[in-house]
Amino acid sequence: MSSEERRQDKEDNEREPVAPETDDEPTNEPAEDDPSVVEAPDEDNPPDGTEPDEVLEYVEIVEEGSSEDTSDVDIEAIQEELESTRLERDQHRDDMMYLRAEFDNARKRQEREMERVMRNASERLVNDLLPVLDNLERALEVEGDVRGGVQATLEQFAAVLGEQGLTPVPSDGEPFDPNIHEAVISEPSEEHEENTVLRTFQRGYTLNGKPIRTAKVVVAG
Repeated sequence: MSSEERRQDKEDNEREPVAPETDDEPTNEPAEDDPSVVEAPDEDNPPDGTEPDEVLEYVEIVEEGSSEDTSDVDIEAIQEELESTRLERDQHRDDMMYLRAEFDNARKRQEREMERVMRNASERLVNDLLPVLDNLERALEVEGDVRGGVQATLEQFAAVLGEQGLTPVPSDGEPFDPNIHEAVISEPSEEHEENTVLRTFQRGYTLNGKPIRTAKVVVAG
């Protein structure tokens, strides 16, 4: 090696070492385990669960506007519906009171009409029976046998009651009918079939087709 080359190597050795160049630029980021480092909160996802101020203000404005509009509409609609319901209730109450008054008046008119009909019917029946009463009084005034007079009066009395719808119940010789007959005694009979009425203790009657008293009879057993 020449002297010139030795001199050049000596100068190169005396120079300060230079760090190797790298592609990564130096950063001032602290170490991850450094306790003095405080991580800045993310504006989009804050640590306490709240939203950014701009988002919160927008949400509040929207909520207040929609709440006010909905509240005004709902209250007005509810008030109108309530007023309509009150009017309908009052109308139904008035109708019910009117119908009740009409019903009471109709009932009273019907009761008065029934009383009038019954009163007129009683007057008519009494007027029809007055001749029978007169004949009975005359029969008591006659001396001697009064059977003929009593028989005529009985026939007249039966005729008056017949005009009012009173009809004697057929019994002797008729088949026993529990609707119009009441069996008092059962007797054996060779001349009549079983359940045939043999005799009548008390005559029965129907009024306008409705039994009002059953006939007490003896039935063949």
